[in-house]
Amino acid sequence: MDARAVTAARRPVCARCLRAQTACICRWIAPVAPQASLLVLLHPLEAGNAKNSGRLLHLSVAGSALAIGEDFDAEALNGLLHADGRAPVLLYPATPEDRNLPAPPPMPLLPASALRLVVLDATWRKSRKMLYLNPALQRLPRLALSDVAPSNYRIRKAHAPHQLSSLEAAAQALAQLEGDGERYQALLDAFDGFVSQQASYVRA
Repeated sequence: MDARAVTAARRPVCARCLRAQTACICRWIAPVAPQASLLVLLHPLEAGNAKNSGRLLHLSVAGSALAIGEDFDAEALNGLLHADGRAPVLLYPATPEDRNLPAPPPMPLLPASALRLVVLDATWRKSRKMLYLNPALQRLPRLALSDVAPSNYRIRKAHAPHQLSSLEAAAQALAQLEGDGERYQALLDAFDGFVSQQASYVRA
C-alpha cells in the first residue's frame, strides 16, 4: 500500500453519509416526507462515486430504503419491492430496447400513499443491465416523467438533455405522483449546493 492509500485509509469518515469528513455532504440533506415510499437500488460502481446523488436522496427522503447490488437475490428484492403492502412502480422510461423484455403492466390507479417508487441509481448502461438481470423489475409498472425540468447535474456528462441525476428524477417523480412540485424544491435546491461542492473539488 503506497503513502496516498495509507493516508486515505486513515482519513476520518462521516458515519452518516459515509464520506470522508472533509467531503461530508450532510449539510445538503433536505428532509422531506413523501406520500409514496422510495426504494433506491444503487449499482455497486456508484456506491463509492463522489458525484453520485443516490445516498443524498436516501438520507433526505424519510422512510426510504437503499440497497446496493446489480443482480439481486430474487426473494430479497421481492421483499424490498412489496414491503408494507405498497405497490411498486419503476421510474424508467420506455425505450426501443424494450422489445426484448416483457411488456410492463399499466400504472395502478392508486393514490401516492399506496405506492413505492423504485429508482435504479446507475449509469444508463448499467441501469439497463440491472433491469435485464432482475425479472422482478421487468414485471413492474413503469412511471415516466411527463414534464422533465432541466438538469443541474453539471458534474457528470449526460448523453441526452433530458437525462437527470437520480435525485432530480426521484424528486420530480414524487412530485408528479402527488401533484405537488413545490414541496420538493428545497431538495432540489440542496442538490444544487451538493453539485457546487463537488465541482469545487474539480477546480481545486
